[in-house]
Amino acid sequence: MARTEFKYTNYDITDDDVLYEDNHLIAINKRAGDIVQVDDTGDESLDDKVKKYIAKKYNKPNGAFLGVVHRLDRPVSGVILFAKTSKALERINQMFKSREMHKTYYAVVRNRPNPIAGNLVHYLIKNPQKNVTKAHDREVAGSQRSELNYKLVGELNGYYLIEVDPITGRPHQIRVQLSTLGCPIVGDNKYGYPRGSLRKSICLHARRLQFIHPIKKEPILITAPVPQDGFWEKFEGMMG
Repeated sequence: MARTEFKYTNYDITDDDVLYEDNHLIAINKRAGDIVQVDDTGDESLDDKVKKYIAKKYNKPNGAFLGVVHRLDRPVSGVILFAKTSKALERINQMFKSREMHKTYYAVVRNRPNPIAGNLVHYLIKNPQKNVTKAHDREVAGSQRSELNYKLVGELNGYYLIEVDPITGRPHQIRVQLSTLGCPIVGDNKYGYPRGSLRKSICLHARRLQFIHPIKKEPILITAPVPQDGFWEKFEGMMG
């Protein structure tokens, strides 16, 4: 993998970043390195960028409503959905809680998973001070049950591509559960990979989001192309 020093640069959302949009929803292909909501870094958040995009596109001088319904970790890329109306926000929030949103991720690791497919259940506790999550095999006080399905889908030059379907949505869930399997994600030194990426990214991509539209009641499938970074493109042909 090419190791290029990362420096956060501000940019404006364009039509090329938009994966899906209607009157109620907008989906963006998040770049690794973006924060979804403002934090103490002072970097502009993705939700603020999307608000600016909508306000400019539809000539809303007083700003645009935008509801955050889920998040991706800063070093993760891929599809992220926002609500453009309060009605859609309420319904999408409920759909996430009731697990009616089907998410598919792809991760690149250096260790072949054993077994090559399976179901992982752990009990996770996040340390907010250190921003790290620990996995336990059994329920412990304060833990949250975490479950995902995974399968090996390809191999290239000693790297393995894993498809992940999370059943629950916990902080750092995929990262810590794959690490517990013995397959830390490439670049994720927080969870066991030997070195971090100088681009402040990890090889985890939110590929697909499937759901029934909360207003139109029709099936929606949103697919996010992988980052064009000289590495991810080599795996895209293996993905669904």
